[in-house]
Amino acid sequence: MAIFEGAGVAIVTPMKANGEINFDRLGDLIEFQVNNGTDSIIICGTTGESSTMTHEEHLECIRYAVDKVNKRIPVIAGTGSNCTETAVYLSKEAQQFGADGVLVVSPYYNKATQKGLIAHFTEVAKNIDIPVMLYNIPGRTGCNILPETAAYLAKNVDNIVAMKDATGNIGQVAQTMLLCEGQLDLYSGNDDQIVPLLSLGGKGVVSVLSNIAPKETHDIVAEYLKGNTQESLRLQLKYLPLINALFCEVNPIPVKKALNLMGMEAGTLRLPLTDMEDAHAAVLAEEMKKVGLI
Repeated sequence: MAIFEGAGVAIVTPMKANGEINFDRLGDLIEFQVNNGTDSIIICGTTGESSTMTHEEHLECIRYAVDKVNKRIPVIAGTGSNCTETAVYLSKEAQQFGADGVLVVSPYYNKATQKGLIAHFTEVAKNIDIPVMLYNIPGRTGCNILPETAAYLAKNVDNIVAMKDATGNIGQVAQTMLLCEGQLDLYSGNDDQIVPLLSLGGKGVVSVLSNIAPKETHDIVAEYLKGNTQESLRLQLKYLPLINALFCEVNPIPVKKALNLMGMEAGTLRLPLTDMEDAHAAVLAEEMKKVGLI
């Protein structure tokens, strides 16, 4: 059984003006998501600025999210690291807190060979009992999980069951699905490619758009899975200009700005991320107005 079907939100981490994590606002955002049809909470991912958190903050966010959601929908914890030992530690802690699965990004900066990727992901997975979702985003990591590697892991490691694909390479996704032979659940990591990945057998999306439009993103997937492919496509295209605006600067700069425009107090960003350029913010606000978000 899939960890979830539909739209999971790669939720932001709200910050106070002094840069501390604002747990009160995080709780508000989680409730907003649950109440508006989001199918899963993905905490401490790229969008959650996990790369600038201390281990203590990282684990506190995971524990808070698990407790706040209280089993209403699955919580998937981002526990990846370029250090295998760290990824194992975070994953074991996430399981202890009650997370329903972990999202493990491929090692960044030091990177790895395909052999190294197999060893890394296998080591993480064998130390926990909950499902593992691989996270392939070579544009950030400089490291690509090739289809053959994904297929090997899916067929040889019992709890490696899914992959979030943010390669943007539809051909590679198709080859991955071919080689995995139904043994790896696929989730889009790009909001502008939800429908294309669903057409290749995907289960849903791990979404940035869901932060501000949870019901609408859920509906893109839900309509497709119900067989209403034309309605799913209509929604995908309707929100495409907004999606483009949400990625006109590096994520999560625009989505935090969008939440602040909605009065949802996502707060500031941690360096090296900085506030959105005024010209880009104006475009974002205009696209949000067009779909009735502000």
